[in-house]
Amino acid sequence: MQQLMAAMVEEGCEYCFMEVSSHATHQKRVQGINFKGAIFTNITLDHLDYHKTFAEYIKAKKLFFDHLDKEAFAVINIDDKNGNIMVQNTKAKVTTFSIGKMADYQCKVLESHFDGMLLEIDQTEIWTRFIGHFNASNLLAVYATAINLGQDKDEVLTKISNLKPVQGRFEIIRSTDGKFGIVDYAHTPDALKNVLKAINEIRQNTEQVITVVGCGGDRDKSKRPIMAQEAIAQSNKVILTSDNPRTEDPEQIIKDMETGVKKQDQYKVLSIVNRREAIKTATMLAQPGDIILIAGKGHETYQEVNGVKHHFDDKEEIMNFFGIKE
Repeated sequence: MQQLMAAMVEEGCEYCFMEVSSHATHQKRVQGINFKGAIFTNITLDHLDYHKTFAEYIKAKKLFFDHLDKEAFAVINIDDKNGNIMVQNTKAKVTTFSIGKMADYQCKVLESHFDGMLLEIDQTEIWTRFIGHFNASNLLAVYATAINLGQDKDEVLTKISNLKPVQGRFEIIRSTDGKFGIVDYAHTPDALKNVLKAINEIRQNTEQVITVVGCGGDRDKSKRPIMAQEAIAQSNKVILTSDNPRTEDPEQIIKDMETGVKKQDQYKVLSIVNRREAIKTATMLAQPGDIILIAGKGHETYQEVNGVKHHFDDKEEIMNFFGIKE
């Protein structure tokens, strides 16, 4: 880590933005690094295969903020109920951000469309190509961090407005006959819930939402039925399929997901182990105007089965079934 950051300094880098995982804090992999600031966006059900309980997961995340010194700043999302818990014992200067609540930094979503959102940040309107309240919250975190680093407000808002979404994060593909495909990396219950919420905020309610989703093997099994429940709650049809099964039996993973399907919802759920066939089926079920969400893998260009990574790209697959050539 230190060697990598030393190389950055030699190349003239002024800032290093690092995602610090709960594993990193628990294993003390970031000790010895003097952080200027820290940002808390949210914490959701994940990594319980490692931490065992959600309380231990929170404790590991909080440890990072506990170790900040008094010269640092901590930017926290108070829309997450655990935001204030993170900074209970920090020495850092704490500032807050929120969508809808009173906070040091606030944002309102004024308009939301498939090609972007109109936001009001710090009483200034900006257009962004990102979609969904969760992305509005993330952009507000970026803004708050930049201001804490002494950057100019207008310049920061201009830069935010020019940002482009990365591959595999709410990436929209339109077919020639008016179907919408959305490829997203959402692989936790909360992430899936947020993406589907964003879709339902934009849709006209005259179209279907068809969700294709799976769960990774050799990972936290407790979230599997919850993933199915989140997909069902905001979709007209759900296709349960393989993600990266790794060393597990993909059929068993789907069976684990199926335990979250209530009897009254069984009519709108299909289980297709082969991910390519699942995507193909979704495109065949869809009518013009319908929205297909392919969740879980996003930017990944492989599917890992029994230790072997085979080429597989969700975007390529849906474009192929839509008859689109890059």
